[in-house]
Amino acid sequence: MYSLFKKEISNFLSSLIGIMVIVVFLLITGLFLWVFQSDFNVLPYGSTIAYANLDSLFILAPWVFLFLVPAVTMRSFAEENRTGTIEMLTTKPLSDWQIICAKFFAGVALVLLALIPTFVYYYSVYRLGLPVGNLDKGGIWGSYIGLFLLSSSFVSIGVFCSSLTNNQILAFILSVFLCGFLLIGFEFIYSLSLFGKVDLFIQQLGMNAHYSSLSRGVIDTRDVLYFLSVIVLFLSATKLVLASRKW
Repeated sequence: MYSLFKKEISNFLSSLIGIMVIVVFLLITGLFLWVFQSDFNVLPYGSTIAYANLDSLFILAPWVFLFLVPAVTMRSFAEENRTGTIEMLTTKPLSDWQIICAKFFAGVALVLLALIPTFVYYYSVYRLGLPVGNLDKGGIWGSYIGLFLLSSSFVSIGVFCSSLTNNQILAFILSVFLCGFLLIGFEFIYSLSLFGKVDLFIQQLGMNAHYSSLSRGVIDTRDVLYFLSVIVLFLSATKLVLASRKW
């Protein structure tokens, strides 16, 4: 499994798409946070701020990952299916779970590589506060944990969608749709107030409610378990798709 994981990481970093994902993520977030004069800019009124925060990063990042993560994962199995190498891969001394987990963790590692440089933003905002360090550290670290879990869930969905087809573009579209629906679809249904007491339950089915909860800095096990359940659900569905090829 480890050798396959290294191979996947190597493929990501040696291909244009892997590098582009990291560059595009940092470029978009950097421009909106520090350059463009908009509501997302952390310095809208000058070079110093009395109370520093990184809320803009954690509002923008899920939407950027909504498109970038499917772009990374769309070839996980779709390319293997198209070239026929999936048959060769399944004949190696690797279980379906090992193959799936290697591809999943490779995607998660790429997400981490994109997130780590944003710690520079944290340090910058930390220094800009008046006094220095006047920021909600708990909320920021909770948001980082939430963003990591959210993007990891996107990876699991992307891997699942890639296993359904040999067309990378179709895998990308399916992944964006599923990730988008889980992110805001249930939130939209909740806002319609159509189901009375069930509305709150419907809201809790979506990612945004749990991501927002973690962003407050309180690490609730229910929120963590929600994201872990989403990951396990879609990885299990991927296992079922791979197993169905042997029937």
